[in-house]
Amino acid sequence: MLEIKGLNQFYGGSHILWDIDMSIPEGSCTCLMGRNGMGKTTLLKCIMGLVSAKTGRILYEGEDLRTLPAEERAHRRIGYVPQGREIFSQLTVEENLRIGLAARRPKTRQVPAHLYDMFPVLKQMLHRRGGDLSGGQQQQLAIARALVLDPRLLILDEPTEGIQPNIVHDIGEVIQRLNREINLTVLLVEQKLPFARHVATDLRMLDKGRLVMAGKISALTDELVRAHLTV
Repeated sequence: MLEIKGLNQFYGGSHILWDIDMSIPEGSCTCLMGRNGMGKTTLLKCIMGLVSAKTGRILYEGEDLRTLPAEERAHRRIGYVPQGREIFSQLTVEENLRIGLAARRPKTRQVPAHLYDMFPVLKQMLHRRGGDLSGGQQQQLAIARALVLDPRLLILDEPTEGIQPNIVHDIGEVIQRLNREINLTVLLVEQKLPFARHVATDLRMLDKGRLVMAGKISALTDELVRAHLTV
C-alpha cells in the first residue's frame, strides 16, 4: 500500500533521514520504533507532506505523494494523528469531529455513528470543549477525528504518550479492531514495548535516520531492544 524509496531529508545542514527504503503492507499494523531523535516523526511528516524530503519517492497505491500538497492526503483517505494530538481546544467535541467531514469523500454531513460506539466518552462529552477533556480523552478525540475521513491508511504518532493506562488499553483495542475487522492499514510510532507487541503485526526500526530492521513484530528480540531501543 505504502512504499518509500530512497528517501533523504535534511534540516539545515543536518542529514536526518538516510536513503530510506520501506514498505507498509496493506492490512498490516506496522510499528515504527527507535530511540528519540532517530527520525521517526520526521518520516511521518514527510509522508504527510508537512516536511519536504530532499530526494526519493513516497508511493501510496502507486501514486507519488511527494508531488501533491499536504491536504490531498485526506482526500486520498489517509488519516493522521500527530504527536501532541493538536485538537482544537476552543471547539466542542462535536465541532472537532465535524471538521474532518470537509475532507471526506464522498461528502456527508453526519459523523459516523460507529465512532461513538468505539469512543463512548466522546458521545457523553459531545458539547464540551476539547480543551476541557483529559489527555486521554483528547487522544481519543484526535483518533476519532482522523477516522471521520473513513481512511484506508491511519498514521499515529505516539498515540499512548502521556495517557493513563486504562485509556491506553482502550486505544489498543480500537486499533486492533480496526486493523483486524475492517482491514484498516495502520502505521504508528510507539515507544511502549508491551503496547507495540500487543497491537502490531509488523515492525520497522530506525537508528540515526537509517532503516536498520524490517520484519514481523515477533522478530523484536531482546538483543534488538538493547541495540536500538534501550537508552
